[in-house]
Amino acid sequence: MKKIFTYQNLRGLVNRLRDDLNNQELILLYAYNRTGKTRLSMDFKDKGKYKNDGKPDTLYFNAFTEDLFAWENDLENDSARGLQVNQYSKFFDGFTNLGLEPTIDEYLSRYADFNFDFEYKEVQQGGEAFTKPYFVKFSKDGEENIKISRGEESIFIWCIFMAICERVLDGQESYQWVKYIYIDDPVSSLDDNNAISAACDLAKLLRRATSRKNGDGAPNPMKIVVSSHHSLFFNVMCNEMGRAKEGEPKVRHKQYFFHRPNSENHYTLRATGDTPYFHHVATLSELHRAADPENGTLYTFHFNALRSIMEKTSAFFGHADIGFCLKTIDDDENSALFNRALNLLSHGKYAIHEPTPMGEDNQDLFRQILRAFVSSFKFYLPEILNENSRRTTL
Repeated sequence: MKKIFTYQNLRGLVNRLRDDLNNQELILLYAYNRTGKTRLSMDFKDKGKYKNDGKPDTLYFNAFTEDLFAWENDLENDSARGLQVNQYSKFFDGFTNLGLEPTIDEYLSRYADFNFDFEYKEVQQGGEAFTKPYFVKFSKDGEENIKISRGEESIFIWCIFMAICERVLDGQESYQWVKYIYIDDPVSSLDDNNAISAACDLAKLLRRATSRKNGDGAPNPMKIVVSSHHSLFFNVMCNEMGRAKEGEPKVRHKQYFFHRPNSENHYTLRATGDTPYFHHVATLSELHRAADPENGTLYTFHFNALRSIMEKTSAFFGHADIGFCLKTIDDDENSALFNRALNLLSHGKYAIHEPTPMGEDNQDLFRQILRAFVSSFKFYLPEILNENSRRTTL
């Protein structure tokens, strides 16, 4: 049983996280909603300002970041619809001269098919004048000033943040002040089944951040905290960051379960170790429901999730790749077919708002692999096998 640390307030927990980051590059936090994740991220940011005479050291993404954007419907004319931007935020300092739009578009094209256009104007800050964005308009298929959904708003703002992080890692002067990146619930508005795409993109960026070097070639990693209530997203992050990749150093990181017992006025932190808080089993349960021929829906990205669980299982038994799992579940009869399917179908960038359904042949193959895997390793899936639950047959 991992030791549980108790804190009477969030300030003590912030000190613990910052101390951990002296020896780690990354902290992954899992917590239920209403635990205090957003307040923790703000206290972490405030601690940096306190230590640096009011100067910030943390670039953060949380609910406050999304509040920098407000939708305008133009009720009077019903034409100039779009997002109003809070120009005075330091968040937008790099827009003027860093050309963020192409990077934003590169990220957004992975998740959605609408276009955007920033409008700029001059703003006075500290006796100086800066040109910053103040409004964003959207278009699609030749139609201007379209209304986008709340989920699309969220992913658009997330793409802006990812583009800014790219400039931070490039060492751009506008973001030289950033020493820490704190990300809280980046997929809170996304469907559970689609969060894996965002997690994979973020993991790729974090690997770059934690392996960053200075101009002399010495290690200069960015220190990062990622918190989430989304079990599938957290599981993917743990899997992606926990495994070594060829030609890349392993990311030094810690995984914690952050909790507020019975909504009391104290907080607990428990290290989850190599196997992240039962989430591989939770993910298998979700895959089992998605694979239900009568009530589920299988998408191409479900192969990513299944492959990640098989990799974690192989690592648990001391093996380097999923070949161990494939041999265990099929004694070589279909191992080549399963391996080829998992390699070919678990790669690629899948749309978050318009996920691609599997073809019928791939659905049958997915169910065959999942059924054999769960049966061979005798996983207990409580949400599926509970006698009071509806039973399904794959």
